[in-house]
Amino acid sequence: MEAKTIEALSTTEQQVAAWSWTDFAGLGLIFHIILMIVMTLRIVSVQRNIGVAIAWIAVLFTLPIFGLIAYVLVGEPMIGRRYRQRMDQARLLMNEMAQRERLVFDEGQEVLPTHYRGVSHIGTRWTGFGVFSNHEMQLLTHANIIFKRLIDDINAAQRSILMEFYIIYPKGQVLDVIESLMAAAQRGVECHILIDSVGSFSFFNSKAHRKLEKAGVFVHQSLPVGLFKTLFKRSDLRNHRKIVVIDGYIGYIGSFNLVDPKFFKQNKDVGEWIDVAIRSVSDNDISIANAMAKVVVTDIGAENSDNLDALHQRVNSYTRKLYVRNPTINDINSRIKVLDDGLENVENPCTGAMSTVIPQMPVVKGVVAQLIPSAPQVTAHVIYNTLVTVLHRANHCICITTPYFVPDEALSGALVTAAKRGVKVTLIIPEKVDSFLVQHASQAYYQELLEAGVTIALFKGGLLHAKTVVIDDDYCIFGTVNIDMRSFYLNMEVSLAIYTPEMVAQVAACQDSYLQSCRFLTLDQWQRRHKAERLFDNVIRLFSPLL
Repeated sequence: MEAKTIEALSTTEQQVAAWSWTDFAGLGLIFHIILMIVMTLRIVSVQRNIGVAIAWIAVLFTLPIFGLIAYVLVGEPMIGRRYRQRMDQARLLMNEMAQRERLVFDEGQEVLPTHYRGVSHIGTRWTGFGVFSNHEMQLLTHANIIFKRLIDDINAAQRSILMEFYIIYPKGQVLDVIESLMAAAQRGVECHILIDSVGSFSFFNSKAHRKLEKAGVFVHQSLPVGLFKTLFKRSDLRNHRKIVVIDGYIGYIGSFNLVDPKFFKQNKDVGEWIDVAIRSVSDNDISIANAMAKVVVTDIGAENSDNLDALHQRVNSYTRKLYVRNPTINDINSRIKVLDDGLENVENPCTGAMSTVIPQMPVVKGVVAQLIPSAPQVTAHVIYNTLVTVLHRANHCICITTPYFVPDEALSGALVTAAKRGVKVTLIIPEKVDSFLVQHASQAYYQELLEAGVTIALFKGGLLHAKTVVIDDDYCIFGTVNIDMRSFYLNMEVSLAIYTPEMVAQVAACQDSYLQSCRFLTLDQWQRRHKAERLFDNVIRLFSPLL
C-alpha cells in the first residue's frame, strides 16, 4: 500500500515537473506578448509625438525588459500630481494678486505687425503673458560682462533678488556673485534662489550653499529626486530655466548658467562654454521683469507645501516687492549710466580659433518683447509650436544657434522647406558637444539639410551654448531652449520673443561673429564619409526623439 502511494506521488511530481518545463515557458511567452501589446497600446494612446512613440516601441521590442523598465520610469512626462496641484494653486494666487493690483499680463498684441499677432497669441494662450512694450535691453555676449553687470545690480539692489538656475557651480567669478548675494541679504534685501537639484547636485553639497543660507538667502531645491519619488514622477524632468529679477524692474534671461566657463567642465575636451544673456530694464507697471518674477515666485511656491503656504500668507508682501509701481526713472537711468561706464574696464571678449572679437552691444530703447515659459503638462508645447510657426512664416532668412540640434520631422521639414523656397537658412552648432549620442543624432540630419541648401556652420571655438533663433531681421527667440525634444517636451524652459528690429539686429550681429570662427560643411565633403559612419548616425537617429 505504501509502495503504491509513493509510486503515485512520484508520478504526480514528474507530471508537475514536466508541466513546469513546457507550459510555464508557454505561459511566459503569452504573458510577454500580452505585455508588449498592452505597452504598445499605452504608448500609442499617450504619446502625441509620432517620432517619440515609434522610438519607444522600437526600444520596447528590441530590448523588452530594459524598454519596459525605462518606459515606466521615464517614458511619460509625469511631473507629479501634487506638484501640478501646487503649481495650479500658486499660479491662481499670483493671478488673483495681479487682478487685485489691476495688472493685466495677457494683452498688448495690438502693438505688433499684423503677421506676428497670431504667433504671439500662441504664447499668450498657454502662458498668460502678452506683449510688453518700452523696455531698455542690452545683449551681453561674454561671461565677464555678464558677471560684472549682475554683481553691480546685486550690489545696488534695495528690495528683492529672485534667481532661478539649472546649474550653479561655485568656482571663479561665481564666488563673487555669492558674496554679493550674502551682503545683499545681510543689509535687508530679500533674496531667493531656486536651483535644479540634479543640475546643481554638487552645489547642494558645497560650502557655498551653507554660507548662503547662513547669511539669510533662501535657497530652494527644484524638482528634487529620490528612489520613492521616481515611482510617481519622472526624475529626468528638469528645471532648465535661467532667470534673474532684481527689485522688480531689472531682469536677466539667456543661456547663461551661474558658472564661470574658465572652471566649468574643463575635462570634457569641448573648450569653454560660450553663453549670452539679455539685461532688460523697464519702469512700466507690466514688464518682462514683472513676468519673470511671476514665473520664479510661482515655481518656488510649487516646490513644496511649506513654500505654497508661505506664498499664500505673504502674498500682500510679495505684491509690494514684485510689482513695484513707478520706480523713479532717475534711479533707473543713474544705474544704467554707472554700469555702462564700468564696462570700459572689462577685457574684450574673444571666442574661437580665429579670436573673433564680439563687440560690446549698446542699450536699445523701446524694445517690444514677450516672455514664453514652458513646462511639461502645464503649458503644452508652446515654444515648439511657436518655433514651427515662425519657421514656416519666414520670408528672407533664418539663423539658428544651438548647442544641441536633434529636431523631429516637423522641425527639420520646416527648415528644408524654407531653404527650398528661397529662404537663407543658417544653422550654427558646436563642432564638438559634450554628448556622444547627441553628436551622432545631429549628424544624421545633415545630409537632407545640405541637399536642400541649408548652411551648416560648425563652431570651433568651444561649446557654443547660446540658444538663439533670428527670423527675417525682425523677430527673435532668445533663451534656454535647445532644438531638441527634451527642451520642447520635458524640461521647464523660458524664452523671450523679441519683436524690435534694433534688438534683433544685436542678436544677428552676435551670430555673424560666431560664423567667423566656424567651419562650413559642404555636401560633397559630407557624402565622402565612410558608409559605416553614416549607418551609425542613422541608427542613433531612430532614438533621437528620446535624447
